[in-house]
Amino acid sequence: MKKYDIIVIGGGPAGLAAAYEASQSELSVLLIERDHYLGGILNQCIHTGFGLKLFKEELSGPEYAEKYIDMVILSSVEILLNSMVIEIDKSERTIVVMSEQLGRVMFTFSALILAMGCRERSRGSVIIPGTRPAGVFTAGTAQYYTNIMGDKIGKNVFILGSGDIGLIMARRMTLEGANVLGVAELQSFSSGLNRNIVQCLEDFDIPLFLSHTVVEIHGDIRVEGVTIAMVDQYYRPIEASKKYMPCDTLLLSVGLIPENELTRAAGILINPKTKGPVINQEMETSESGIFACGNVAQVHDLVDYVSLEAKRAGKNAANYVIKNKKSKISVNNDGSIISSPNISHINIEISQRFIMVAPQIVKVSDDFGFTDNAPDSIELMLRVSKPLEMGKIVLYADNVELLRIEKRFLTPGESIHINVKTSIIPKNTTLLLIDLLE
Repeated sequence: MKKYDIIVIGGGPAGLAAAYEASQSELSVLLIERDHYLGGILNQCIHTGFGLKLFKEELSGPEYAEKYIDMVILSSVEILLNSMVIEIDKSERTIVVMSEQLGRVMFTFSALILAMGCRERSRGSVIIPGTRPAGVFTAGTAQYYTNIMGDKIGKNVFILGSGDIGLIMARRMTLEGANVLGVAELQSFSSGLNRNIVQCLEDFDIPLFLSHTVVEIHGDIRVEGVTIAMVDQYYRPIEASKKYMPCDTLLLSVGLIPENELTRAAGILINPKTKGPVINQEMETSESGIFACGNVAQVHDLVDYVSLEAKRAGKNAANYVIKNKKSKISVNNDGSIISSPNISHINIEISQRFIMVAPQIVKVSDDFGFTDNAPDSIELMLRVSKPLEMGKIVLYADNVELLRIEKRFLTPGESIHINVKTSIIPKNTTLLLIDLLE
């Protein structure tokens, strides 16, 4: 049973960035990936638009992944492919891995970084009536068949859901020669990035049906068509608005879910809004020494933010290990071990105008001062619940206003990032509340 200072679960963009950053502290780092290659979902994202924030250049998904893969390969990180973590024991600090190369094996860790990414919601998540013919795909599966396998999955395509991957696949199917009849979105606004709405739909004259959903799938052996309908304010289909769309393929882009079965099984606290583990500003979960980053913590809109967040997780995981190693040999004059200060937390809550915030807690020492070597600011990631042309984000500490920032063109599809100076947070604060004013 081999021991590592840090183990990273997941070899996608988050895991790569976290592992590389952790390795810079000259600690032993193991990166575990269940697939037979690194890079995760980026390998099938052959479109450009990645890296503008982090690398200051426009890259395709594979190009972005290659930059980090090269960095990791040249570092001291050990890589284990074709291997799946099936159990985390947080008390014993062990994981159980099923590996094509090693069989069933157990590793111990001082710190663990969760970077398992997310998965798509399936047809069962949205409960569409009708038969179960061939030709119904999640958008990500369609992207894999098209970009990795080189298959042509359909000639006449309809898409349910206007998330970014659904928008991108509308363009991709068109470029492959398919006829994309349209994209239906249950909400009265798109959940994708504005640039994708323009570049993937408007530039190709693909209609977007807002406040619409698919109410029935037709076909026996293969999809023959779908019936769409407008919905009312309670998302109930309006009978008179039903329209039949003949097609042989239906793509579902109906949301992403963080991969947290391992997290839940380990007894780590899950946030009901993000569906990921509760994290503090150091990307640490409710379990000391276990960190989470990327889409396993909360679904991101840009991979650049995933990498930046993962770098923070890797650095803080390394600091955690180094601090614990030093604490084992730190003693008082009488020979007793010097204990670290008690750690408390400030809870972060949001009004109903937001759908999520990360982190959800702020880690502080027992006197509500910030821990040693902490950065002088905390980055908060927010998503609004509905589009707003202009809004004021207001931060309160125990009902006292600390900060007010004006933002324009707020949409649920684009995350908002604000930096809060720790110096403005009063001592003895117990709650930070974030509201949005029009």
